[in-house]
Amino acid sequence: MRLDPTSLKLFISVVELGTIAAAAEQEHIAAAAVSKRVSELEENLGIRLLTRTNKGIHPTPAGFALSTMARRALHELDEVAVRMREYASGLRGFVRVFANISAITQFLPRDIKDFLGEYPNVQVDLEEKITPAIIKAVAENAADVGIFSGTVPDHDVEILPYREDMLALVVPATHPLQATAGFRFVDALEYDFIGLHRGSAINRILSHAASGAKRTVKLKVQVTGFDALCFMVDSGLGVGVLPLDLAQRYSAMFNIRIIPLTEPWARRKIQICVRAFDALPTAAKLFVDHLSRPQL
Repeated sequence: MRLDPTSLKLFISVVELGTIAAAAEQEHIAAAAVSKRVSELEENLGIRLLTRTNKGIHPTPAGFALSTMARRALHELDEVAVRMREYASGLRGFVRVFANISAITQFLPRDIKDFLGEYPNVQVDLEEKITPAIIKAVAENAADVGIFSGTVPDHDVEILPYREDMLALVVPATHPLQATAGFRFVDALEYDFIGLHRGSAINRILSHAASGAKRTVKLKVQVTGFDALCFMVDSGLGVGVLPLDLAQRYSAMFNIRIIPLTEPWARRKIQICVRAFDALPTAAKLFVDHLSRPQL
C-alpha cells in the first residue's frame, strides 16, 4: 500500500474545513475527485476516517490520528525538497579536500574560514597528503579537490592556479652561514639538513637542486611538520628549508635565523587540481571558485 501525498493533503483540507465542497474549492479540484480520494484512503487503510452528518464532516478517532501523522509526513516531504534544493544550489554539501602541508599551514585556514562564513552548511573534510597521493586521489575520485605544489604526475586532471610562495633556509642562531657573503644554496650543502617526511614536495625540490650542482642533501633527521623542523634546527641538529612566510612566523618562536633563497626554483606555484570541474558537486564548485578568487 502506498499513500499519495496529494490524497493526504486533500484529506487534511476536508478535516480542517469540515466539508468536501469547501476543500474542493480551496484546492481548485472537483468535489467528486476529493470524495473519491478520501474513499480510496479509507479503502486502502481499511478503516473509516470521516463521519458524515447533516451538519458536515467530522473525523473519526482514526481520522484525527491520520490528519496529525499526515501533517508531519507532508512537512517532512517539504523538508526533503528544501534540503535537495540547498544541495543543488551548493548551500549545503560536503567537499573532500586533499592538500599538502604548505597549503594547509599558509593559506587554507583563512580561505576555508571565509568560505564557511558564506556557506555554513557545507562541510569541508581536509586531509594532509603528499603531492603524488593528492593527484592520484583526485584522479580516482577519492577526493573532490586537491591542492599541491611541484610537477604534476601523469594523471588526467584539470589544473587551476591557487597561490605562490618562496622558500627560505633556516639555520641555528649562531650558524656560520649567516655571515656568508653572496650566499647560494650550494653553500648550505656542506651541512646536515633537517628534512620533511619522505615524498614531500620540498624534499624533492632540494634533492633536484643539489643534483644540479652534482651534490647530495645530507638528511640528518626527517620530521612530519614545519614546527618540528624548527625545533630541530633550534637545537643545532642541522639546517632546513621551509616557506619564507612560515619561517618569518616561526622566527618569533624559535632561536633561528632566516636566509632567503634567491634561486629561481625557490619560487613555487601552489595549484588546485580537480578531476573535471563541470562534473563536481555544486558545493565543490563553489569551493574551487572561492579558492580561485584574486587575492586583495
